[in-house]
Amino acid sequence: MISFQHVDFSIGGRKILEDISFEVAKGTTKIILGPSGIGKSTVLRLILGLFRPEKGDILIDGVSVVNADPDQLNKIRQQIGMVFQDGALFDSLTVGENIGYWLFENSDAGRDEVERVAREKLGLVGLEPDLVDSMPDELSIGMQRRVAIARALASGQPKIILYDEPTTGLDPNSLEMVTDVILRLRDDLGMTSIVVTHQLPDALKVGTDYLFLYDRTVHFEGKARDLALSDDPDLAHFLDPFKKSLVSAVENFGLVHAGAERTPPR
Repeated sequence: MISFQHVDFSIGGRKILEDISFEVAKGTTKIILGPSGIGKSTVLRLILGLFRPEKGDILIDGVSVVNADPDQLNKIRQQIGMVFQDGALFDSLTVGENIGYWLFENSDAGRDEVERVAREKLGLVGLEPDLVDSMPDELSIGMQRRVAIARALASGQPKIILYDEPTTGLDPNSLEMVTDVILRLRDDLGMTSIVVTHQLPDALKVGTDYLFLYDRTVHFEGKARDLALSDDPDLAHFLDPFKKSLVSAVENFGLVHAGAERTPPR
């Protein structure tokens, strides 16, 4: 469904990504791991066409993002929902207005229709529909993060959700709720997802496939079991603080089966 083909990208003459190639199959969740500042979020912006690579191509359902004209790019973006780091809600808009922002800007939907959609999406992320009239600062950080996911679901007709560090700064309870939502959207709605994170425990819960970026290139791509067996020294160093989580996940059939080895929905 998503294909990176030998992509290079630089900012200000500094190479960020070099010869990046990987695939994301329909109905799976690809986790992009790596230290901060390595280019993980850049991958998401390339998919959205916000950045343009110097070399290579990016395909969504066989359609080139790189060579798309404005109309084609708009159609591609309607298939993609984006959950920005820290949620990035508009403080001056209500929860309902935040969720319906894309509809206000890109359709002729009236306020009643936007509210109906907002209530529906709030239900999908496990929040009360009546929160539509609340302001973001009246909600906990975890609830705000789920509102951001609801907004992504309301942006067109997404088949793909991109998450940029969705669990950063959350308390354990909120973290559990957010990762449960990510799982539910994949398993119940068949969403294809890419999750950028440097938190391995969260990644092991929601992921089906894993990619490790380091020094501008892909150092690893595979399943959870392969993470534990990789002999890449940079990956081993990155994983060292999470060694117990990784060993536990690989040994625990329930988690490995639910995440790393689950057959994607058809």
